[in-house]
Amino acid sequence: MAQAFPATALPPDPIDVLLSAHGLRRTGAARLVLGWLLANPDTSYTHAQLQAALMDSAHTLDRVTLYRLIDRLTQVGLLLCRVDANRVRRYQAMPASVKAIPHFECQSCHRDSPLVGALQANALDLELAAQNALMALQALGYQGMSFDMAVRGVCADCASAAAGTSTTPSPSAP
Repeated sequence: MAQAFPATALPPDPIDVLLSAHGLRRTGAARLVLGWLLANPDTSYTHAQLQAALMDSAHTLDRVTLYRLIDRLTQVGLLLCRVDANRVRRYQAMPASVKAIPHFECQSCHRDSPLVGALQANALDLELAAQNALMALQALGYQGMSFDMAVRGVCADCASAAAGTSTTPSPSAP
């Protein structure tokens, strides 16, 4: 007689758990988008960049479906949406434990870089300041908030490229 082994349940998919916990349907498209952004937590994507990145997958998402999906994921707090200086929306996975995500936006190449590593020594001060600001606003009745800190300027790569291409006038000979 063959011995029966108890069926072992597979652990639940963390993406499915997140979607369900936030009241969202666990569709293939939702799994794909949230999975991609969670796998790339230090990168923010425009809608077009995200659509291009997901083109290689088995799912093909039209732009309207993707817009609606990232809008829903943002509304429930799974994604952070920030608008850069050029009014372009960028989306990034929003860890539940994070209240502030400082980032640097380059005005030349438009690259968006997280500053968590660069500000590590002061990260706790920043987190505390963000929590205090959010608690003060919550006491005034505001709800569903997150804190976004953007530093804008020219990144080191663009600054050094500009320095290499600029011509400095040579002193005139006597």
